[in-house]
Amino acid sequence: MILDSAGILPFRFKDNRLEVMLVHPGGPFWTGKDERAWSIPKGIFEEGESPLKAAKREFFEETGSQIEGKLMDLGEIKQPSRKIVHIWALEKGLDETEVVSNTFTMEWPKKSGIMKEYPEIDKASWFDVSQAKEKLHKGQVGFIDRLIEALGYKPENIDRESKKK
Repeated sequence: MILDSAGILPFRFKDNRLEVMLVHPGGPFWTGKDERAWSIPKGIFEEGESPLKAAKREFFEETGSQIEGKLMDLGEIKQPSRKIVHIWALEKGLDETEVVSNTFTMEWPKKSGIMKEYPEIDKASWFDVSQAKEKLHKGQVGFIDRLIEALGYKPENIDRESKKK
């Protein structure tokens, strides 16, 4: 059974550059992994839950922050796993050092009988859009392109302006 998921992509402008906040998954499988390991804060729908309601709930569970402000629908993208991910963007200046995630429990090491608790998200960070495309899971990169297009953001113009100064 493939379960769809939904999430919120926070963005901001810092020194006229578009940045997005991504989260890194917690737990032993992701320790030491960086490239293509980061994600948009998102999660699976609960039974009968709308995609937007799931996105808001998951954002709070993974960041500890409530959603306030106008959301921009970035649509959905079918992942390589066939899961469909629905994402909204929100201009929000979060302090990544204050992100607090919920936790999960799993047996680790496998077959050891030892149950350990891990944060679902072990860290959050802001990345400019080109860095974000390198950090994100491959199937989520399209949401960065959609955000850039929706905002009419032209990074090459900003680079030219900064070189003139």
